[in-house]
Amino acid sequence: MTIRVLLADDHEFFRSGFRSALETQPDLECVGDVGDGREAVTEIERLRPDVAVLDVRMPRMDGLTAAETVLSRGSNTKIILLTTYDDDSYIYRGLRAGASGFCLKSMPTEELLGAIRVVARGDALIDPSVTARLVTRFTDGLAPAPAMSTELDRLTGREREILLEMARGRSNAEIASRLYVGEQTVKTHVSHVLTKLGLRDRVQAVIYAYENSLL
Repeated sequence: MTIRVLLADDHEFFRSGFRSALETQPDLECVGDVGDGREAVTEIERLRPDVAVLDVRMPRMDGLTAAETVLSRGSNTKIILLTTYDDDSYIYRGLRAGASGFCLKSMPTEELLGAIRVVARGDALIDPSVTARLVTRFTDGLAPAPAMSTELDRLTGREREILLEMARGRSNAEIASRLYVGEQTVKTHVSHVLTKLGLRDRVQAVIYAYENSLL
C-alpha cells in the first residue's frame, strides 16, 4: 500500500529536496507540499494524507498550531513535527495535541523516510531511548495530577508493569527480556493498555504515566 504524504515547510530548498527523496520511494507518494501552516490545514483536510510532516516554525500559522487544529477536528492523518534542538519546548505540547512524534530537521533523509513508515503503521515515532528524557524535561515544571484510579483499575497487573516499563523508555524487545515474555506478547499488552486508557500511542502512555505520578 502506498503511503500518501503531505509536506509543510517554509524553506523551499528543504521542501523540494525532501519531495524529490519521497518520489524515489516505491511505497511513498508526496501528494502535496506547502509553505505555511494555514495551507497545511487546508490541504490536510482536502487531501487527507496518511502522514503530514510539519515544520514547527512556519509563517502565518506554525506547524504546532496546524497540528492542533486538524487533530482537534478528528483528522486521521498522522502528524510528524519537524523541529530543531532549540525549540524542544514545543514537543510536549505537540504530543499532548495528538501528534505521533517528532523528528529533528538534521536527521538523515533515510531516517526521516523510515520515520514516516513507522508513523503510518500506527507506531510512536520517538525512539524509546529518547522518550523518557523528553517527557521528564517537559513535566518537570508541572504539578502532577493524582493517579486516575478508576482508569488504572482497568489494567491488569501485567498491563501496569508494561505501562511502567514504557514510561522508563524501554522498547518492546527490552520489556520482553526484562519480563521473560515474548515480544509479541508485549505488543499485545501495549495495545490493551492504550485501548483501556484511551490513548493514541505509546508516547501518550508515557506522558500519562508521568502526569499521574506513576514514577
